[in-house]
Amino acid sequence: MKKPIILCDFDGTITKRDNILSIMKKFAPPEWERLKDDILASNISIQKGVGDMFRLIPSYEKYQLIEYALSHAELREGFHEFVSYTKEVDIPLYVVSGGMDFFVKPILKSLIPDDHIFCNEADFSGDFVTVHWPHACDDACQNECGCCKPSILRKLKEEDHEVIVIGDSITDFQVATMADVVFARDFLIEKCTEEGISFQPFESFFDIVKSLKKRQVVNV
Repeated sequence: MKKPIILCDFDGTITKRDNILSIMKKFAPPEWERLKDDILASNISIQKGVGDMFRLIPSYEKYQLIEYALSHAELREGFHEFVSYTKEVDIPLYVVSGGMDFFVKPILKSLIPDDHIFCNEADFSGDFVTVHWPHACDDACQNECGCCKPSILRKLKEEDHEVIVIGDSITDFQVATMADVVFARDFLIEKCTEEGISFQPFESFFDIVKSLKKRQVVNV
């Protein structure tokens, strides 16, 4: 039996809402919406679009932005139980997020160790927010993903791994094409349906735990 490994998205997956979209609605001028639409339509890369969106926000709003993100984030039902289950059956769980370190890591503190979290980094040292990309695309990917989930998977995956991907967005699509099992919601469902990729829909992490138990997924 293959050993399972889980790569789970953060915004709109672990959290009920997409935190970047919430931040943009609150702090960015209207131009951000065109950038968002261009990302979803694949007119521009995720890295360029997200970088350009954050550059619309002045750095002096740093602390209001952080406070807003942390106070408005809400975990999806069953996430605590899901984390407990993965620990109980010894399945490696990695959070791979196109979100920013200033909200991803504090929200997941005490739940997921830092070395199992991959996300982007926000820099407030200039006049406007700049995004750094510590997990950019490797030589096998030319999509300018920003936080490149396929590249991260290539670093983590071993030959005997069964790859389980959980996500909701365009940022999860490329890694979903590499997965053995996909749990999808929202826009990722549309993309998987369009491209003929098999997936299981979910609303809460209770759904995912139930499915994994049914499959008797245990890391042996």
